[in-house]
Amino acid sequence: MEKIMRILFLLICTTLWTLSSGDTCVNPVVKSEVYTTTETQMSTQTVVIVDFELTCSNKPQDLHLYAEFNGRTVPASKTTNSNKYQVSFTGEHKKLPGGHYVVRFFDDDLYSELRKAQRSSDDTSSVKTLFNINVSHQGASAGPWVSTEHVAALAAILVWYLAYTTRSQLQS
Repeated sequence: MEKIMRILFLLICTTLWTLSSGDTCVNPVVKSEVYTTTETQMSTQTVVIVDFELTCSNKPQDLHLYAEFNGRTVPASKTTNSNKYQVSFTGEHKKLPGGHYVVRFFDDDLYSELRKAQRSSDDTSSVKTLFNINVSHQGASAGPWVSTEHVAALAAILVWYLAYTTRSQLQS
């Protein structure tokens, strides 16, 4: 009885694994747009957003994608009934200075290889990717050294001073 239960358990696990695994993309063609934070005054972190359209020659129906950026891995979000995806990352301004970065993308099989390399502390850069998207981040600017409201206040004080001194001269 115990042997039958083990076989039944293995059969159920194999079936669930087969049903839950996604398709694989063959010959990926990617069109992408990238947005990165450009100023630090209105944001507390640098944001990197990658929108992309993925076309595969085999037209998979259930493709799950994962993206890796600076050592962090997240699932890519897919729009409904489309082959468009989006992935976003955030980080402190100091940890994401201006420069060129690479976002690496994996399907289910390649992602499991990446996780295996991470668990065994191997070099993850040797793991094959489905495709890569280059990100050119200009860096987040702190803006002008003097804010516009300070310039406006200084101009108002200067106008008031000139008007007051001119009035005083005219009255004397």
